[in-house]
Amino acid sequence: MKNSIISYPRIGALRELKFGIEKYFKKESSKKELLDLAKNLRKTHWQSIQKAEIDFVPCNDFSLYDNVLDTAVLFNIVAKRYKALNLEPLDEYFAQSRGYQGQNGDVVALAMKKWFNTNYHYLVPECDDAEAISLVGDKIFSEFQEAKEQGINAKPVLVGIFTLFKLINFIDESAKEKAKEKLVKAYIALFEKLNLLGAEWVQLDEPYLVYDLDEKEIALFEEFYKELLQNKKGLKILLQSYFGDLRDIYSKLLENDFDGLGLDFIEGKESLTLLEKYGFSENKILFAGVVNGKNIYKNDYAKTLNLIQKIQKYTQNIVLNTSCSLLHVPYTTKFETKLDKAYLEHFAYAEEKLNELKELKEILQSSHPNSHKFFIQNQELFKNAPNKIDAKVRQRVANLQNSDFIRKPEFKTRAKTQQELLKLPLLPTTTIGSFPQSPDVRSNRLAFKQQKISASSYTEFNQNKIKECIKIQEEIGLDVLVHGEFERNDMVEYFGENLQGFLFTQNGWVQSYGTRCVKPPIIWGDVSRLKAITVSWAKFAQNQSSKIVKGMLTGPVTILNWSFPREDITLKESTQQIALAIRDEVLDLENAGIKIIQIDEAALREKLPLRKSDWHKEYLDWAIPAFNLVHSGVKEETQIHTHMCYSEFSDILKEIDAMDADVISFEASRSNLNLLDTLKAVNFQTAVGPGVYDIHSPRVPSVEEIKETIRKILAKLPKEQIWINPDCGLKTRGYEEVLASLKNMTQATKEIREELKG
Repeated sequence: MKNSIISYPRIGALRELKFGIEKYFKKESSKKELLDLAKNLRKTHWQSIQKAEIDFVPCNDFSLYDNVLDTAVLFNIVAKRYKALNLEPLDEYFAQSRGYQGQNGDVVALAMKKWFNTNYHYLVPECDDAEAISLVGDKIFSEFQEAKEQGINAKPVLVGIFTLFKLINFIDESAKEKAKEKLVKAYIALFEKLNLLGAEWVQLDEPYLVYDLDEKEIALFEEFYKELLQNKKGLKILLQSYFGDLRDIYSKLLENDFDGLGLDFIEGKESLTLLEKYGFSENKILFAGVVNGKNIYKNDYAKTLNLIQKIQKYTQNIVLNTSCSLLHVPYTTKFETKLDKAYLEHFAYAEEKLNELKELKEILQSSHPNSHKFFIQNQELFKNAPNKIDAKVRQRVANLQNSDFIRKPEFKTRAKTQQELLKLPLLPTTTIGSFPQSPDVRSNRLAFKQQKISASSYTEFNQNKIKECIKIQEEIGLDVLVHGEFERNDMVEYFGENLQGFLFTQNGWVQSYGTRCVKPPIIWGDVSRLKAITVSWAKFAQNQSSKIVKGMLTGPVTILNWSFPREDITLKESTQQIALAIRDEVLDLENAGIKIIQIDEAALREKLPLRKSDWHKEYLDWAIPAFNLVHSGVKEETQIHTHMCYSEFSDILKEIDAMDADVISFEASRSNLNLLDTLKAVNFQTAVGPGVYDIHSPRVPSVEEIKETIRKILAKLPKEQIWINPDCGLKTRGYEEVLASLKNMTQATKEIREELKG
């Protein structure tokens, strides 16, 4: 019995990579210093993996920004606009990640999308020159050599050819055939070099295989791998899947010459059934994903041993594996010094999951697994967990009626009433919610958390910040204002801290994209609201202006999806508990005189099953009603907004319309406003605010650039349906760029309004 991991977090135990890259961006450190930091982090990662006696150690899973971008750069899939900047390779890499504004030119960043059903964001490779595709990079080889220097014959990891091809944005569709040919040659060249370097295995990640695949896609996959497998020579190929099962292609994979096949037995509902139906190949190794790579609850060894026994009926050639990359969990629990041990001992971050794999291997190698000390210790832990149940919460969920999920009157009637009451101009301008979290804001919050300042001092500071924020927005000329969210550390963690049933970590950081890390709360028990959370801040902000100030909340689906969820009750039940708590907050805001309430569902799509056939039954049939439950009790004149972040929404727009919000703002700037055609095609009723500029880039869009974007929106949608806003919250940006961008946005809107009059 051996064990393996798919890949490992790269941010470091204390987010060293994040801070190192940000220093480089600010020109406070050199390229050498950044690359030395990265090399030291890799060394530390490998040492941790070796210490846990993991047999298959990955390399090339490290990245300075994104692994998909790394693979694209490896194969010279770099859009001409970045090459034209004539930057050195590292800065060209970051120009693709963040955009570029400087002496060499001005370009926007690559589009950003959610990585399958996770909160990680990948950069979409852009190909405008298929002829240029070839093996040009050396990162994968240099990192393999680094591992070798530490005595590790590592398993190089990269995105597989099929998934990469499906993720590429081809500017010229006719170039796809040429790209297929060139990609195959590039991967073969990669195999040849890895063979020369002495690599034994290479792991090709093909998560796209867990989608619904049609005959053309299956044929394309087989076309790619027929040639690749004929040219692997001495190299062993591990085809690694995750986030689901391979029901559309599994039987065909058994016939192909892969040396290893990685299956997810956590999210792959049909993985065991596929084994039962088709068996497994004698000449292949099954890398069985039995340790959850997405959640932080400890592995229940009894359940896992039972699963492995079932798998062993069909093959003895098993490697214990994680279900997916450990990128999606925090680094280690070692720095969680404040969390009560009674809870902490129930959690396993990435480093602890290595130990779980080690212990499971030892248990399985013993003659009496159920009496092994690791097994006994594990089962005792599960018997003695702290209480999770609140009878009042359970009863409230049980008492829900169908009418609790329906808002009245219908949208068109509400829209007319709201326009008469709110008297907003054509193309009303607003922001998504948060304003920059400057160092003094973070310092104030930390001082209060550490009890170094009083509650009154903390509140007074934030109130002064709110006053400044309101004044800034009024001077800029925004129509609907926000209070800036200076009291909030994170849009989910803040609410979790104010709800019963959540636990919080000090260093449970997970990479969301690039240098952006989030610290998801842990849903431990039944959820309820004990007191109002945002009402006092919203009332204070509204008292500072004659303009409308939005109340800002996070929706129940996003709170669930951006937390580590419970595993002892269904996601539906957990979400309904959260929805009832947020509903209480919505009604309190309305009673306090807040006329517009925004309930963000940034992560709505995140847990959407990857297979369309599972969408409604397993997710949408409860996720959409959960949002309806939050706002169904408000009055006709109260306007409900929501916001959704980087994702593809075109295929669920009817369901989004069924959320029955009054206004929905979408990320749209990095996806080239492609969403607009679908909004028009499905006759989308809700008013919409497609983001008119990208806040994830430091560049400031010009007035003309924003005007052109607004014109594109107006060409697709009725002017009465459109709101103007950035594509996301402004928390991570600096004030200088934010103010310049918002001024340009409001000026562009004013000029477009004049054009419409003419």
